Amino acid sequence: MELIKPTFARALRHFNIGVPQWYTWKDTSKDPDYSNLELYNDAATMPTEAAINAKLAELQAEYDAENATWKVNRKKEYKNIEEQLDMMYWDKVNGTTTWKDHVAKVKSDNPKS
Repeated sequence: MELIKPTFARALRHFNIGVPQWYTWKDTSKDPDYSNLELYNDAATMPTEAAINAKLAELQAEYDAENATWKVNRKKEYKNIEEQLDMMYWDKVNGTTTWKDHVAKVKSDNPKS
């Protein structure tokens, strides 16, 4: 799963779900932060700054876990699914361990930290 880098604006998407365009920025030339946030739709409720910051921290933790160096490196080194399935097939036919060896090497070269 590819996660998008968390931002204040992305954290806001987790509030007032189903209420269209519930917020706006008081001044679009300023950074998007709580002091610049304004309720735009009366059907919505303004989340607290603490709630938004907590959601942002949660999203950042998910992002960091998904993009841990070992995980990114493993994704780069694993062969694609088609090649891995082909390895498994030929391992079964020939009684070899090519696929298991490939996976073991990727894991040993990139241990979880």
